[in-house]
Amino acid sequence: MAKPASPEVPSPTPSSTPPVASSAAGTPALGKRLQSLDAYRGLIMITLAFGGFGLAKTAKNFHELYPEASYWESIQYQFSHAEWVGCSYWDLIQPSFMFMVGVSLAWSFGKRRDQGDSYPRMLLHAAARSLILVGLSIFLMSQWSSATDWEFTNVLGQIGLGYFFLFLLWGWPFRVQAIALGVILLSTWIAFEAYPGAGIDPQQGAPEVGVKAEWAQEHLQGVRPAWHKNANIAHAIDRTFLNWFPREKPWLFSRGGYATISFWPSLATMLLGLMAGELLRSNRPEKTKLLLLLAAGAAGLLLGYLLNLSGICPMVKRIWTPSWAFFSTGWCLLILGALYGIVDILGFRRWTFPLVVVGANSILIYCMSISLKPYTEKQIRTHLGQDVFSLYGWPSTETAAAISPMVESIAVGLAFWLVCYYCYRHKIFIRI
Repeated sequence: MAKPASPEVPSPTPSSTPPVASSAAGTPALGKRLQSLDAYRGLIMITLAFGGFGLAKTAKNFHELYPEASYWESIQYQFSHAEWVGCSYWDLIQPSFMFMVGVSLAWSFGKRRDQGDSYPRMLLHAAARSLILVGLSIFLMSQWSSATDWEFTNVLGQIGLGYFFLFLLWGWPFRVQAIALGVILLSTWIAFEAYPGAGIDPQQGAPEVGVKAEWAQEHLQGVRPAWHKNANIAHAIDRTFLNWFPREKPWLFSRGGYATISFWPSLATMLLGLMAGELLRSNRPEKTKLLLLLAAGAAGLLLGYLLNLSGICPMVKRIWTPSWAFFSTGWCLLILGALYGIVDILGFRRWTFPLVVVGANSILIYCMSISLKPYTEKQIRTHLGQDVFSLYGWPSTETAAAISPMVESIAVGLAFWLVCYYCYRHKIFIRI
């Protein structure tokens, strides 16, 4: 691989292109579309737009009806966010978003480079995309507020804050990207561990920052103080940073424990996606690519699990701890690897069509799912009856009430899918 002239920023080559990530044969792969990535993107967007198919609430209802059936509790957990330490399927939505941004960057800017776009032009595009994503995030999160909600923990805001830095890492040799990965995660761990004001009493909690005693006793026992909810360096930074913006009242804490600075360790997730994308663009044999993806995924799972098990670094998605970055990205690599093997290597593609329809318009369906769910639900009730989601009491009133969250989520999600299908058929795609 060609090494950039500067150790800080990739410098343009004589043809005004950034350093080229080469394959083993020395020539970058061209043109082939990665349908497995479209399918992965569609899978995640459908899960989000369909509200997890309402399974969290439905499982909770059935667990109350049949408390002896423990599997309902397991289903509820998988479609809810872990309260603090841990990982569920629902928790993998945001890392999947961020991982796929990295994979997509390798393909989109690689294609533009191959078509002759200059590096400065692509650099400006990356900067503009970062600003647009942050702005869109603030707009979407402020829809139901009386004033602008200046917070940056939404997935679009986190991607936007890290996207420009990700672009700067594009095209560098693997060893440079690996060093950058280590610097990002090690600096995060050191910053949390070195912060002198970290931690709360797990027995007493800290109600002044939204941590009740009962919650702390259940979720913070055995967790190192540096990683306690709303009592860590990330929270301290937000107490200063977020109060620089105009507010109706001072910002005190995030109810979920999320933090703006999480974009820095989540940059590691995007960087690993970028590295995976560059691998898939290379001219290595397909089976070699697949094995590398699966091996890297297994290594990420193991490393993240061991860091959490040892107590060195708990696995907390809400502040994107280094162990979480490794563990969640391990799952992302395994999911992409499985889809790559099934779809792009074996050629089983027809079944992915419902996913690809959504994956091709991910920004559109994301905005609909954030903005239009209450409106869409109301319109369905208006035209099909107020009892449509409870199946008009069939097969029994008790069962119908329990299953209604799932029916509602699927119905609303299907309405969004049909909009995406119309756009797909008419080649209407929303891009940033």
